[in-house]
Amino acid sequence: MEIFHKILQTAVDGGASDVHVKCDYPVVFRINRQLVAIQAPTPTVAWVDQVVDTITPRHAKKRLEEDREVDFSYYVPSIGRFRTNIFQQKGQWCMAMRYVKTKVPSFEELGLLPVLKNIAESPRGIVLLAGSTGCGKSTTLAAMIEHINATSKKHMITLEDPIEYVFDDNQSVIEQREIGLDSLSFEMGLKHILRQDPDIIMIGEMRDAISFMAAINAADTGHLVLSTLHTTTASQSIGRILDFFRADERDQVRRQLAATLQAVVCQRMVNKISGNMTPALEIMINTPTVRKMLEENRTEKLAAAIETGVDDGMQTFNQALFTLVKQGMVSEKEALAKASNPQALEMNFKGIFLDEARRILT
Repeated sequence: MEIFHKILQTAVDGGASDVHVKCDYPVVFRINRQLVAIQAPTPTVAWVDQVVDTITPRHAKKRLEEDREVDFSYYVPSIGRFRTNIFQQKGQWCMAMRYVKTKVPSFEELGLLPVLKNIAESPRGIVLLAGSTGCGKSTTLAAMIEHINATSKKHMITLEDPIEYVFDDNQSVIEQREIGLDSLSFEMGLKHILRQDPDIIMIGEMRDAISFMAAINAADTGHLVLSTLHTTTASQSIGRILDFFRADERDQVRRQLAATLQAVVCQRMVNKISGNMTPALEIMINTPTVRKMLEENRTEKLAAAIETGVDDGMQTFNQALFTLVKQGMVSEKEALAKASNPQALEMNFKGIFLDEARRILT
């Protein structure tokens, strides 16, 4: 384990975000989104087997044996916490470990818009952080929780698989529950969570109809629910949620969503001219216009509502990227590569803005 811990320490010292360990191949770090092989002893099958057996917590070993893959948090006091996934390829164990920084970055450090503070301060309802894997959803969500923790006296309960950021009580009281360690399953944890007197509930990820109905029920009774979702745009998140349910259930769920949704924030990471990265945010707020579209099942017009809702704090990815370019933070080439509609954004750079969205809304 000494060599393994040295590898982890080197990753932290070198600014790596991820560590990849595979039998009979060099250890690889991800640094600034690039994979880099490091100089270290090549992991043997016996060595990897020993590491896997040592770091897998007792509650996860049965799941690993049955499913051949498992997620958990691995914490080394002198080094830090790592979100760990163990899986198999060609019958051999592999490890993918993401370093979780102990200090939750601030809104300013992350480059987040002030409107997210307003969203985090919502008294009730459902707030979703959306985006692809690795886009920083968990970090943005953590920043929102830390903002609440620093400014409000609330009781927050999280259900996570695994725990990523660890919060210390400040103004708020926070209990973090890890699936498998503190609760047998999301379903079991959600079944009892309203009996634990929360003001705010954080569900690590919306995975199915059970988790979403629990969120709706909590929001209906005056709680604020924060969670993440794997979608590529804010407007598409509605369709993704409805896909959790049977066709005969979707109308009712959509009406409940119209009544309980606060906001959907979708995030993409873009490369800055300076060399590091910043988030581009698409923001949909449940304004009266958005609520009416949800109620009337006109979800295909949500993207247009976002585009015309700038005064309400909303913006599309194209609008976010246009602003980043005008601020001199991101190149036009990078913005076009990450845009939802590159052709329209290219026209914007040339000073051409079509009022198509307002026409669509009429």
